[in-house]
Amino acid sequence: MADVRIAEDWKAILNDEFSKPYFDNLVAFVKQEYASGVVYPAGGNIFRAFDKCRFDDLKVVIIGQDPYHGPGQANGLCFSVNDGVPYPPSLQNIFKEVATDIGTPIPTSGNLDRWAEQGVLLLNAVLTVRAHNAASHAGHGWEQFTDAVVRAIAERKQGVVYMLWGSYAQKKGAIANPNNNLILKAVHPSPLSAYRGFFGCKHFSAANAYLRSIGKQEIEW
Repeated sequence: MADVRIAEDWKAILNDEFSKPYFDNLVAFVKQEYASGVVYPAGGNIFRAFDKCRFDDLKVVIIGQDPYHGPGQANGLCFSVNDGVPYPPSLQNIFKEVATDIGTPIPTSGNLDRWAEQGVLLLNAVLTVRAHNAASHAGHGWEQFTDAVVRAIAERKQGVVYMLWGSYAQKKGAIANPNNNLILKAVHPSPLSAYRGFFGCKHFSAANAYLRSIGKQEIEW
């Protein structure tokens, strides 16, 4: 069984996955990739989305696809970048929508730790990537693992807001039950599609209204 450095609460929930053959193969692949070239995020940040968002605190799930593959960008949370790193276009569009939706000014940092610590799981479908090579770690087992994460949330929690941006995220989040969760869907915030329905989707105010309605603390977006 692979030794996985992940927050203890998530480790207990996902323990079965870590002993499956696909996960051993995935670990071997990822270790080889880190040993033979530049891979993002830094090794200690692979499971950072889980470390920053405790399972008991989880209120919102946002699903991304692949870590950023440029220097200094990926920090283990989907769409998030480290302090001082210019905002990638999708993140810029997310902040624009937050600003028009709820009036929050565009922040000075693209680091989304502040969201994660309030209960927003910022989950990429694939958790590692080779530098300058988008989707280079797709198809090696990460998708199976993150499917198991979404399934575990769907089975164990209700009253969760799922923000599913783009067809990829919508397919991955399809297991969530709309009867006892809030499922929000829109096109992806990338510049290719943002003007076709991401801008104006008002997901952030909708999420807070729902959380308020079920007696949970709103997110300070």
